Amino acid sequence: MPRLSIRIDLGPGHRLGPGKVRLLEMIAAHGSISGAGRALGMSYRRAWLLVEAMNTGFGRPVVEAQIGGRAGGGARLSAFGADIVAQYRAVEAAAEAAAAPFLARLLRTG
Repeated sequence: MPRLSIRIDLGPGHRLGPGKVRLLEMIAAHGSISGAGRALGMSYRRAWLLVEAMNTGFGRPVVEAQIGGRAGGGARLSAFGADIVAQYRAVEAAAEAAAAPFLARLLRTG
């Protein structure tokens, strides 16, 4: 079945798409930028640069540092970051639902 891939252009040089959203989801799941990067086969530097690009683009943090304790520090999504993920997934679901009949027809004609 064909599948949509949604990229939202929010402004010059500021985009949100499946890769960045997946990175945010992995940060939430792993509690760190490095753990998220490893899970996605991405270097820490690349993951960190993507997080910084989102923080800059949105003008506020999508990811917050957690103060270290016995197990060390980490990172978590800010409330704003969690909302960004939820809103992106809602847009994606709505677009997929709206496009489903057209995608099915593409399959039949292909």
